[in-house]
Amino acid sequence: MLQTDIIQTLLKDSRYHLELFTEAELAALRERMFTQTVAGKPHAFVTCAVRNRPMRLKPEELIRQLYVARLVNHYGYTKDRLALEYPVSFGRETKRADIVIVDKARPDTAYIIIEVKKPNLLEGKAQLRSYCNATGAPIGVWTNGQHVSHYHRKEPNYFEEITDIPHVNQTLSDILSERFTLKNLILKDKLSMERKTLKDIVLELEDEVLSNAGVDVFEEVFKLIFTKLYDEFKSQGDKTFIERLLRQNLRRPSISDAHNVSDAAAVKAAIEEVPDDDFRVLEFRNTGQTDAELKSNIQHLFDDAKNHWKGVFPEGSTFELSDSHLAVCVSSLQDIKMFNSNLQVVD
Repeated sequence: MLQTDIIQTLLKDSRYHLELFTEAELAALRERMFTQTVAGKPHAFVTCAVRNRPMRLKPEELIRQLYVARLVNHYGYTKDRLALEYPVSFGRETKRADIVIVDKARPDTAYIIIEVKKPNLLEGKAQLRSYCNATGAPIGVWTNGQHVSHYHRKEPNYFEEITDIPHVNQTLSDILSERFTLKNLILKDKLSMERKTLKDIVLELEDEVLSNAGVDVFEEVFKLIFTKLYDEFKSQGDKTFIERLLRQNLRRPSISDAHNVSDAAAVKAAIEEVPDDDFRVLEFRNTGQTDAELKSNIQHLFDDAKNHWKGVFPEGSTFELSDSHLAVCVSSLQDIKMFNSNLQVVD
């Protein structure tokens, strides 16, 4: 059996997927795979670079090996900063976190925790939250190979979404405060990058903060989406500039005019080359300011949106969410591109 078939067979009837990983990442894993006989039957194995021993490739282990390789090759972390099956104490009980990046200055302290054991988002997030709370790790990641979520843990018990985790030479502050334009939003749109739907994200928000916020959930989400749409609308000149360059370089009329994987890769590569020094910086973002400052900024943007698109909300309407709840919501929605290439709202 071909190794390409082995990888697909390993994930058959599981809730894990491979869409998150590139063909190059999958090919690198295939190169490392070998077969061993266990109880008279052949099974796929790989030598784990962190644990230095052969590991049988069950679905969870396969995703873990792919993500470990990404941490090393893409994010730049050295193997000595990675720990697998990291022990986490809960009183008398000890559980094991799937992947941990330890703090550079304090190698006995968890810095980033990655959860791959539970392929369902809400279950995985709950498990990840327990590990982060127990260890004090400020950053968490959940993935099942199809979807991925990156979180900043804030006291007392909130998870705010962040665009990505820091590379080895970056800090969390670098991620939170990076200059972010419409170009960045197109490239990092979580509806495509994390393969989520807007419904998935709103349901996660409801589970995180909205169900106990004591507000009209639909009304508050609508206000947030309305404000986010206006922020993108204010950058329509930048969108026009990007699409003009795409027409010149790729002969495509719009950002979303990609019909297959190679087309999408070509469009992304072309957008990455677009100079955006003169682009407007997006305002609907949590950049590490206090929750009160963020709410004030978002309320001001909401007021501007109401003035521009009159009649949608009453003139004096405000956000009813608390400062901390609003911060979580903004973090979850900020990396979604709400307008498509024709300025239509996503479903």
